[in-house]
Amino acid sequence: MNPPKTDARRHHDPEVRGFASDNYAGAHPEVLAALALANGGHQVAYGEDAYTENLQRIIRSHFGASAEAFPVFNGTGANVVALQAVTDRWGAVICAESAHINVDEGGAPERMAGLKLLTVPTPDGKLTPELIDRQAWGWDDEHRAMPQVVSITQSTELGTLYTPDEIRAICEHAHAHGMKVHLDGSRIANAAASLDVPMRTFTNAVGVDILSLGGTKNGALFGEAVVVLNPDAVRKMKHLRKMSMQLASKMRFVSVQLEALLAKDLWLRNARHANEMAQRLAEGVRAVHGVEILYPVQANGVFAKLPHEVSERLQKRFRFYFWDEAAGVVRWMCAFDTTEEDVDAFVAALKEEMAR
Repeated sequence: MNPPKTDARRHHDPEVRGFASDNYAGAHPEVLAALALANGGHQVAYGEDAYTENLQRIIRSHFGASAEAFPVFNGTGANVVALQAVTDRWGAVICAESAHINVDEGGAPERMAGLKLLTVPTPDGKLTPELIDRQAWGWDDEHRAMPQVVSITQSTELGTLYTPDEIRAICEHAHAHGMKVHLDGSRIANAAASLDVPMRTFTNAVGVDILSLGGTKNGALFGEAVVVLNPDAVRKMKHLRKMSMQLASKMRFVSVQLEALLAKDLWLRNARHANEMAQRLAEGVRAVHGVEILYPVQANGVFAKLPHEVSERLQKRFRFYFWDEAAGVVRWMCAFDTTEEDVDAFVAALKEEMAR
């Protein structure tokens, strides 16, 4: 009996790329090859497979001998699981007002983890010890959620970077108050590439306790990981991951993607290229009269202000999002597969629309 024929067909033009999000990009060919390699035969479910075991070795090579990775499905899941692991039921998390956990996760930390987010306005997406102190108080006040964690993002939601010394100062300040430090690293590869340092230099080496390690924005099909850097800071990670609906039965397909990215230098190559394309884009945009770049371009994102009607016309030619539509602020993101031709075509279109 002949097997049934599939009706799979392509529903998009693979030559079309925009600047809306690095999540729009497909999976890197080396990641797809790794998935195919892991696909044959049977492997033990729920993380007892050979690929997840090998991922632990790779994670330790990046973050030290005490690091342990817990693969999950997505970035929100990674953040929710990580924050639960370092808080009590009465705990609160201090974060920037612009933090992804506050703005873009649909209330998941509050609804799923039962946490209170204590937010702080920042000029550039970055916390400092002084800004943290705006919310770091009232530990003995039963009328206030107890600050137990400081959560920072590297690179930030505004495309800016913390230096290792800045993160060290945050960790020392938080730990002195009995708080732990979580790092949302959905774009951690872009940060390491831009700073030109290993990831450990601004994580466990400076005192970060737990990390959400990104893969999807850097070339994975899906999947992230919670990386425990300080085992003494967390409790019952395996149970929390399951309770949070983030335990993959066929975990090998998450782990092998992270292995493909991290075992050699694919993670770094992808991030460097995305960053370079953002720099090329920023260079081109700076030459366009009437367009203002709002923040330092330090990773793979460019934030700009331009006339609203120009953005609307340009969106019909290239996909991208408003960051603050009322203020006319837009965000342009580059990915591992963004080409120089993509950037140059976008800049040319921007010039045309500004001239109309």
